[in-house]
Amino acid sequence: MPGTVLLLAASPVGKGCLVDAASVLPVLAAVPPAVLAGTDTANVVELADPLEPQAVLTRLRAAAAAPGPLTVFVAGQLQLDRKQRLPHLALARTTPSTVRYTGFPWHWFREELRLRAPGTTTLLLDLHADAETWGWLRGRGLECGAGVAAYGRVAPPAGRRKVAAPTYMKAIATVLRSGGRPGPEQLHQTALARIAGEGEVGDLVLWGAGPVPGTGAGAGPVPGTGAGVPGGFAPAAPAAPAAPSVPASGGGAPGSPPPALDGPRPRTPDGPAGDPHAAITAAVQAGDHSAADALAARLEHGALVAHGAGSEEALHWSEVRADLAMFAGDAERSCRTWMAVAEARLAAGQPADAAPVEAAVDRAHHQWGRVTDRNRARDLGPALAELRGRVPGRRQGALDHVREQLRQLQTQG
Repeated sequence: MPGTVLLLAASPVGKGCLVDAASVLPVLAAVPPAVLAGTDTANVVELADPLEPQAVLTRLRAAAAAPGPLTVFVAGQLQLDRKQRLPHLALARTTPSTVRYTGFPWHWFREELRLRAPGTTTLLLDLHADAETWGWLRGRGLECGAGVAAYGRVAPPAGRRKVAAPTYMKAIATVLRSGGRPGPEQLHQTALARIAGEGEVGDLVLWGAGPVPGTGAGAGPVPGTGAGVPGGFAPAAPAAPAAPSVPASGGGAPGSPPPALDGPRPRTPDGPAGDPHAAITAAVQAGDHSAADALAARLEHGALVAHGAGSEEALHWSEVRADLAMFAGDAERSCRTWMAVAEARLAAGQPADAAPVEAAVDRAHHQWGRVTDRNRARDLGPALAELRGRVPGRRQGALDHVREQLRQLQTQG
């Protein structure tokens, strides 16, 4: 089965730039697609200094929906937004004051990759952080989602008015161009060995299994996740990472995916054997959308009975069903389900600017725009406009867009 490769390099234009991220793309592009993916054949998508977070989201979502192995290479810099203090990948127009609107929220990677079968997704990351974000990461690490094998580094600022180079990612490209395709962990360790020879390792937060070459300091696997640190990164700092705060809703850290994705897999109706996410993904890839939704509906019902309507366990399966409706081409059902998820989160006491609430409304808005039946779209519009009034989201003018589209639908009859 062919693989899919997403090459993403992003950094702000101007004095806020910490790393010349795009400089690695020509080196990566010189590697044959099959070698980048570790498969016989592969499709490669390249994003160089994108301007809009939605453009990145669209490409990531398409890559995540492709069958077969997915490898994502990301070079860039991380910044915290000032309101929620969540990490974002800075894009070309990002400034410290506009991160929330112009950066790509890191938790979107987790959200878009959450339905992929475990073991089919690899992230290779070469990231730099400003001083504030660097301090935040040293206490928390950086999560990429359950079932995702993540390898790479985050480096602190290179120095006043100095733009760093993505040397880790260039080392990855150099290894791949030299022939052969080592596994991701060996590739990671080989790249670390190369940049260690340049004197960089001592200044980095590193991830991966085993000791950091030449230092004796080990990043090691995250407890409970096994070698290779699937699902997230733990800082290789002397201090152990602090546990993330838990919001009042009972879920994970703000903006994190539901516990069903980051913790032990939920039991299927027939017992714990097998992964329900993998079974659902297989059904979707086989084109059996009704079977996929039926399984998710049973799991949703079981979670409702066991944990209650506002629980993260139940909301997780509602979100899965919303995505399944999208995959099946039923934009109306997907829109309604995402709106119901948002309403449930709000009713459970989650604030309107909480990342999961905003994500649910954004996806409802997106799916509403794909409803082709004008009467059905017109029927959905008022509820979406009311919800948008409470959850404006990060995109300026989102509520005005719903109202304008609704006026057009009503005028056209």
